[in-house]
Amino acid sequence: MIKLGVIGTNWISTQFVEAALASGNYELTAVYSRKLATAEAFAIGHEKVALFDELEAFFASKEFEVIYIASPNSLHYEQAKAAMLHGKHVIIEKPAVSKALEFKELVAVAEKQNCLMFEAARNIHEESFKEVTKLLPSHDDIIGANLSFMKYSSRFDNVLAGEEPNIFSPEFSGGALMDLGVYLLYAAVSWFGRPESVHYFARRVPTGVDGIGTIILRYETFDVNLLTGKIADSFLPSEIYSLEKTISLNAVNSIEAITIHDRKAKVVKDHPCHKEANPMIEEARAFAKVIKAPLAEDNQVDYRQWLAIGLVVHEIMEELRLSEGITFAADNK
Repeated sequence: MIKLGVIGTNWISTQFVEAALASGNYELTAVYSRKLATAEAFAIGHEKVALFDELEAFFASKEFEVIYIASPNSLHYEQAKAAMLHGKHVIIEKPAVSKALEFKELVAVAEKQNCLMFEAARNIHEESFKEVTKLLPSHDDIIGANLSFMKYSSRFDNVLAGEEPNIFSPEFSGGALMDLGVYLLYAAVSWFGRPESVHYFARRVPTGVDGIGTIILRYETFDVNLLTGKIADSFLPSEIYSLEKTISLNAVNSIEAITIHDRKAKVVKDHPCHKEANPMIEEARAFAKVIKAPLAEDNQVDYRQWLAIGLVVHEIMEELRLSEGITFAADNK
């Protein structure tokens, strides 16, 4: 069993731990929180979990071998770096870091320390996502795509009340692009590769980060349009267009409905796909497979591909937000 430590005690950490345990590959053995009582509350129901409220002691602990990091975005880089310098593998909740340079530096640290670095971009590890990949036409046949992920955040109520919650804070590298747009970019880069140019049309909220925006990725012969936001709900499907078919998806993450509209054959059919009850279990399995056998050829190929896609995604996110004048505190470090 892989001994798992956790930084961050919010709902997403709970969901990942549940997925990790359900995968049969991990056991929770350590939890860090700024308040010991919070770490203790998080660990209820788990046996023999070491609790920490001091980061250095947590990183130095021999109670675990891999850390799941779900702290505010701007803290990921320093925490992941410190963890790997202590010989720990890291699973970093998306987005892994605030800017592309930090991503490159963490990859270099991982290689030097003989550690593994994973970004928890869960959608690309889902079986339903892989089914869509198999259905894709060749680039020559693609006409374009519209991908959407927009969901109202209750934290926007705080923004409207004059506050600055982490998810909408430039200090903590927040905003719609970093929180939800990252899923769309992971899908686009995984399915279509690196675009030739990128464009962002964003509307900023009072804190200075983007609340909603439209992204255009220009490829040689087609465009991919991305709609993201955290200040409204969207119920639009996502679609991929080719000369003969349209692939319609209920989402780009947690895909549970794939419909193929075959214009030439004049047929509409649902394509079978599988959705797990916990949307994080497939990434937990994928990471465990590499952690257990990092030198296996297939695992090395997968791992390098994940890092390559992650770097492209972070480069695009940085270019997009800077083009709209959205800057983070991390940009000055």
